[in-house]
Order: sequence, then C-alpha cells, then structure tokens
Amino acid sequence: VQLQASGGGLVQAGDSLKLSCAASGGTFSDYCMGWFRQVPGKEREFVGAITWTGSSAFYAASVKGRFTISRDNSKNTVYLQMNSLNPEDTAVYYCAADRKYYGSTWSEYWVMYWGQGTQVTVSS
Repeated sequence: VQLQASGGGLVQAGDSLKLSCAASGGTFSDYCMGWFRQVPGKEREFVGAITWTGSSAFYAASVKGRFTISRDNSKNTVYLQMNSLNPEDTAVYYCAADRKYYGSTWSEYWVMYWGQGTQVTVSS
C-alpha cells in the first residue's frame, strides 16, 4: 500500500487546514487509518485514528475537539481537518495504515504503512 499525504502549509494561529492522504495498491477498507506528527528530536506522536468504515475515531488529548478525522472509502482517501491551530501543532504530519485498530493507544511501532509526511507550520 502506498500513501500520499498532501495539504500541509504555513498558516497563522487560529486558522484551519485540511490534510489529505490518498492510498493506492491495496484494499483501502481493509485498513484502519490514522495520523501522526513529529517535530525534530522527538518521537512520532499519535494524533488520531479512524476505523475501517469510519464509524469511530479517537484522538490525542492535545487535539481533541479541534481536529477531525474522516475517510472516503470510495476515494481511498483519509482526511485530517485541523481547526484552531496553534504553534504547538507545528510538525511534519504522517498518515498511517494498519489492519488492526488500536484507538488512542496506537504507537508508531505498530504501523504497517506510512505516508511520506507533509509539513504544517503555524505561526503566532
């Protein structure tokens, strides 16, 4: 499975941004999808995850209420809508796929496939 993330950019605090991740090479609905983020010198951090059908989603406490994950299985795409962005959200964002669903406990070490990352920078 290949994952192609897009939509990152430079925004101001309080702005919104929507990331997309298009999958190819597999059956998209076989995979739970998620987003992680990473800043230099730190481990990759879980942001959110969504189940195979999109019926449930879990988020990290730091983004809950501001970020929303959704997926369109007809388009093989998962999205991350980010609202009320703040400078602490600045990171490289990676989409992830795995056949298992770990919810909010999803670790970077339990990911089958990674996207290439897209930079999100939030200025104050």
